[in-house]
Amino acid sequence: MPQFRWCDQGDVVTHTAWLNRSSILYAGEDKWSVDPRVSLVTLNQEEFTIKIENVDMTDEGQYVCAVQTSRRPRTTSVGILVQVPPKIINLSKDLVVNEGSNVTLVCQASGKPEPAVSWKLISPSGDLGSDDEFLEIPSISRQRAGTYECSASNDIDTDVQTVDITVNYAPTVLEGRDVGVTLGQRGVLECEADAVPEADFEWYKDDRSGGGKQSTWRKPEQTRGEHANWDSNPGPSFLLRSDSAIRSATVPILNGLDGLEIVTSGSLSKLTFFNVSDGDYGNYTCLAINKLGSSNTNFLLYGPFCLAASSHGSLRTAFYL
Repeated sequence: MPQFRWCDQGDVVTHTAWLNRSSILYAGEDKWSVDPRVSLVTLNQEEFTIKIENVDMTDEGQYVCAVQTSRRPRTTSVGILVQVPPKIINLSKDLVVNEGSNVTLVCQASGKPEPAVSWKLISPSGDLGSDDEFLEIPSISRQRAGTYECSASNDIDTDVQTVDITVNYAPTVLEGRDVGVTLGQRGVLECEADAVPEADFEWYKDDRSGGGKQSTWRKPEQTRGEHANWDSNPGPSFLLRSDSAIRSATVPILNGLDGLEIVTSGSLSKLTFFNVSDGDYGNYTCLAINKLGSSNTNFLLYGPFCLAASSHGSLRTAFYL
C-alpha cells in the first residue's frame, strides 16, 4: 500500500524538503532519492506531498518535512510503522519414525507484530498441542500418528502449514478363527494384521503334531446325522512361536498350488481351499512380517468326521452329514 507524506506549507515558502534519517528525499521539485518507489505528488503554496510505493521494513522510521518561510524555518515529523503479515520460515519436514521414538516439531515464523505460534494435531483430531514454536512428543505411540498443524498469527493475518508424522510399528495379528468345512466344499481362512508399514504374509501347515494351536484328533462314535460336542477339556495352551520355529515345524504354502489360492489386500490375507479334501484338514499358521518384527496366529481347518481339543477352552461342535 502506498504511503503519502503531506506537509502544510503556509506563509510564503522559500525552500522546502522531505528527509528520512537525515537523507534528503526531495528538495522542492528536485528528487534526491535514488529509490524509484519514491515520487512527488503535490507541491504548491499550500501542500508538499510525496508517495512511497510498496512499503517494506526498510521504510519504517521518522520522516521530516522542513520548510523555510519568509518568517522562520519550521519542521513537521511523521512516523511510518510497518506491519508485516506472519510467514512461517522454518518448519519440520514430514517424519517417519518408529513407535517409542522421541519427536520434536519446530515451527518458526517472522512478522510484525511478532506472531504467536501454536501447534495442534488435526487428523485424527486430538487434544495434543502446544502454544509454542516447539512441540515435544516423548515416546510417540501409533495413536499420535497423523497431521499436525502449525499456525502463526498476528494482528494482520495468519499463516498455516502442516507436518505429517508416520509411526512404524510391528505387526499384531487378530486371533485366528477355526473353520469347519465338509469335503468338497469351499473353505477360507482369513488372517488380519495391524502394522505400519503393511505386513507381508506367509502361510504354513503343520507337518507334525504338537506345534502352535495344538489339536487332538479323534473319530467320534456317533452315527451319521447325530450332533457331537467337543470335549470340554480345554486341552493344551495356545503357543506363540518364533519365525524359525514356525518354519522348522511346518510346510510353507505356496500360492498357485492345485486347489489353493492366497490373496492379500492391505491388512488382510485369505487362504482359500476351492475343493476341500482330507489332506487339507489340519493346523495352519499365518505369519505377518514387516521390518520391525512379526506376529503369528493359528487356525484349525476341520471336517465333520474329526474332533479337535480347542486351545481356547470353549465348547466346539461338529455335525455329521
